[in-house]
Amino acid sequence: MKLQQLRYIREVARRGMNVSAAAQSLYTSQPGVSKQILQLEEELGVQIFLRSGKHLTGLTPAGEQILAAAGDVLLRVDNIRQIAQEFASEDAGSLSIATTHTQSRYVLPAVISRFVERYPRVSLHMHQGTPLQIAEMTARGDADFAIATEAMERVDDLVMMPCYRWNRVLLLPAGHPLLALPRLGLADMAAYPIVTYVSGFTGRSKLDEAFRSQNLTPRVVVTAADADVIKTYVRLGVGIGIVASMAWEEESDRDLVAVDVSHLFEYSTTRIGVRRGAYLRRYMRDFATMFAPLLTDERIGRALACSSQAEVDQLFAAESIPVL
Repeated sequence: MKLQQLRYIREVARRGMNVSAAAQSLYTSQPGVSKQILQLEEELGVQIFLRSGKHLTGLTPAGEQILAAAGDVLLRVDNIRQIAQEFASEDAGSLSIATTHTQSRYVLPAVISRFVERYPRVSLHMHQGTPLQIAEMTARGDADFAIATEAMERVDDLVMMPCYRWNRVLLLPAGHPLLALPRLGLADMAAYPIVTYVSGFTGRSKLDEAFRSQNLTPRVVVTAADADVIKTYVRLGVGIGIVASMAWEEESDRDLVAVDVSHLFEYSTTRIGVRRGAYLRRYMRDFATMFAPLLTDERIGRALACSSQAEVDQLFAAESIPVL
């Protein structure tokens, strides 16, 4: 049995039983992948994959358990490599972060600037996607950290640690009628067309829950994953904008008025996720602490030692999560 064979079966399963796609992602040939899978099945004496003619259609019951065990083996191999690199060159390596546009555009720049200054020999890689995509990317080991607000809980293989809480602002053009109201309500906002985040992004679920709790159906006319796009349509007069508070910048957005509406919506919590069982090098832990000072080295270590997300949540239950 070879580690290469375990990587092949894992990648084929990840690619929906598409051997060609797996071979392409592994920079090898389709016949080579197929041959190695057959050799592994012959050695083990069981079929790992179900077949329909020459096509793989799924995993056998044995294959499901073999794949799970293969994932554990490959994670341990990755950890061994990380440990060796830590001792060989503790301040050099790579760091891969999967996150959303809001985090990469408004929150991470200052953190990354500090990190790069402290660790100039670490190459940094940023990946953007939906919260679910970045969570899955990190669970697969394609990224070291996932940073997002929503959907992370859908991926079981992550340890998710709270970073900070945040709320929303209403963006209006100067002179908008809502600016004349002494205190805004949800019904006031629902009377106008709304431009906000697409479902599943940047705390959108909290916004929907707030309107639903008052039996209101807001008229959302434009949605986007990018707060800059939302601002563009507010400037065009398409509707009023609801964005994360950190997405409003006083200097660049001085043509818009930001109204605090935190009294209308529940606070959202941004979390950082890491693959369960993964070894975090010193500079990786330092990055997490730079991003969220709540995550001290001691707390990170305790969170990684938890056997379930429920234990992680309990660990931070008594902590005061800062508001951004």
